[in-house]
Amino acid sequence: MPSDATRGTIRRVVVTGAESTGKTTMAQALAAHYKTTWAPEYLRQFVDEQGRLPLEADIPRIAEGHLEQEQRLLRRAYRVLFLDTDLISTCVYHRYYFGEPPIWVEEAAAARRADLYLLMNTDLAWKPDPGQRDGPAVQAATHRLFAAAMKNLPHAVIAGTHAERFNAALQHVERLLGKPTAGPSRSESPHDAATSRA
Repeated sequence: MPSDATRGTIRRVVVTGAESTGKTTMAQALAAHYKTTWAPEYLRQFVDEQGRLPLEADIPRIAEGHLEQEQRLLRRAYRVLFLDTDLISTCVYHRYYFGEPPIWVEEAAAARRADLYLLMNTDLAWKPDPGQRDGPAVQAATHRLFAAAMKNLPHAVIAGTHAERFNAALQHVERLLGKPTAGPSRSESPHDAATSRA
């Protein structure tokens, strides 16, 4: 992979949205296509490590984990870093479960605004993930909060089949990077992915 000196400015693209909308599948597929790295959802790592859903008192630790991971992986990225959620997601879920998030988390989210947000629509079939997901009702409610959070941010809503989503996401990322879009081959699409983790 090229050195820091040859990489130039690293763009940040966040794949965001509610549970079970294909965020992880998309972030992985885009990173593979652009031969760069991606940042997994830190909240998922936290839940896996702790064996439980987060409490309100855990939110500062989760936010700090998001930031530390992003900074670490940004140094390894080439041209663009894809993130499976960011602090906006932390704010959305805090608002849904606990009320208004801490001011410093909101300020950090604003300060770390990405170059592009890909808001994943809820038109994929719901996939249960015990211990990680609450259900379709929460998905619908939080999707509305995510849509509201995107209003003043550079974003695109991504919908359709896995292949349609990937093609649409590519077009938006290509525009961000300033080069014409080349259609992906079938092998570059996440359509054949066995699971879509969000």
